[in-house]
Amino acid sequence: MYTTPEQFIAASKNSMEAQFAAITALNQKALEGLEQFVSLNVNAAKATFEESTSAAKQLLSAKDPQEFLTLSTAQAKPNAEKALAYGRHLASITTATQQEFTKAVESHIAETNAKVISLIDEVTKNAPAGSEQAVTALKTVVGNINAGYEQLSKTSKQAVATLEETLANASKQFTQAAEKATSKKK
Repeated sequence: MYTTPEQFIAASKNSMEAQFAAITALNQKALEGLEQFVSLNVNAAKATFEESTSAAKQLLSAKDPQEFLTLSTAQAKPNAEKALAYGRHLASITTATQQEFTKAVESHIAETNAKVISLIDEVTKNAPAGSEQAVTALKTVVGNINAGYEQLSKTSKQAVATLEETLANASKQFTQAAEKATSKKK
C-alpha cells in the first residue's frame, strides 16, 4: 500500500527511472536510424561520384554525336534504377525506425498505464468514504487518455501505410516512365 510519503517518493523515483530508460531507448533508436541514413547518403555520394566520373570519360571518348547519344541513352535507365533503389532503401530505413519507435512507445505506455492503474487502486483502498465519485472520475480520465493514445497510434500506423503505398506507386510510375524514355531513344 502507498500510505507513507516514502512510498510515494519510491513510486515517483521508479517512474522517473522508467521515463529516463524509455527516453534513452528512443534516442538510441533515433541515432541508429540517423546512422543508417548517413551511411546510405555517404555510400550513394561515393557511388555517384565514381559513376559520374566513369560516365563523363565514356561520353568524352565518343567519336561522333550518334555514339554520344547512344552512350547517354544507355546510362539513363541504370541511373533511374539507382535513384529508385536509393528511394526504396531510404523508405525502408524510415519505416524500420518508425516501427521501432512505435514498438518502444507502445511497450512503455502499456507498462506505465499498468503502474498508474495499480497506484490508483492502492491509493483508493485507503480513500475516505464518499470519495467514490472522485476515484471514478480519475479512472475515467486515465481511460480517456489511453483511448486517445490508441486512436493516435492507429492514425499514425495508417499514415505510415499510406506513405509506403505512395512511395511504392511513385517508384512504379518512375520506373515505367524511365523504361518508356529509354525505349523511345533506341
